[in-house]
Amino acid sequence: MSALRVATLNVWNRFGPWAERLVAIRAQLGELAPDVVGLQEVLRLDRGEGDGLDQAAVLAEGFGYHTAYGRARDQRWYGNAVLSRWPIARAMQFDLPRCGTDEKRVLLFAEIDAPFGRLPLFVTHLNWKFEDGHVREAQVREIAARVEALRAPDGFPAVLVGDFNAEPEADEIRFLRGLTSLGGERRVFFQDAFAVAGDGSPGATFARRNPFAAPLREPDRRIDYVFVHGRDERFRGEPLEARVVFDAPVGGTFASDHFGVLATLRVP
Repeated sequence: MSALRVATLNVWNRFGPWAERLVAIRAQLGELAPDVVGLQEVLRLDRGEGDGLDQAAVLAEGFGYHTAYGRARDQRWYGNAVLSRWPIARAMQFDLPRCGTDEKRVLLFAEIDAPFGRLPLFVTHLNWKFEDGHVREAQVREIAARVEALRAPDGFPAVLVGDFNAEPEADEIRFLRGLTSLGGERRVFFQDAFAVAGDGSPGATFARRNPFAAPLREPDRRIDYVFVHGRDERFRGEPLEARVVFDAPVGGTFASDHFGVLATLRVP
């Protein structure tokens, strides 16, 4: 294979018309056919908890995806998930800093046994409030440290996806892109796939044209990302194309309150 297709989507739990949204997500998932997918706000109820819905399994059904799940600590309904065309060799989750807030955020790591070698995939969802930038800064520092510790130095570059609840100009995103330091620490560098290989548009993933997002009356902004760690000498992981997806209704219903991102990455 010469390219890797990576998608991310915040599935918005089971809010709104879930049955119709499920149809919309699965229809577009089948059309896009990503190799790996990072999902946020994923519900998985254990036996005896409600109807036992496992959203990752329901979304993956019939597509041949392997799944991994990481539930946020003390949350019955809130977590991240991975869908992968290839077997998942191992999966781990890590709590992220809370900085005194009541939100419980985690980082899910999945090591995927891809045809081109092990793919380190990280999925996350950061604090959501506009004023929580200081929390997100602490969270991205923790994420960067975990990526550095878990990636294979000579392996395929780590891929980091998720709902970061921050615009490209925010310090937490600028830190990931190597454009600023946080707290005097050394800089890191992740390629923002949409910034590198998008269509030049703002690429809003939370937008008022989405009727599920419109009631919040928040400004349109890009807050969902596909990142690639570093610059590889063999150009593995280079973003070739990136676009906003899950951004059109299916049968009159949007997939989520977020749009997603699909990136095509080089696999020499």
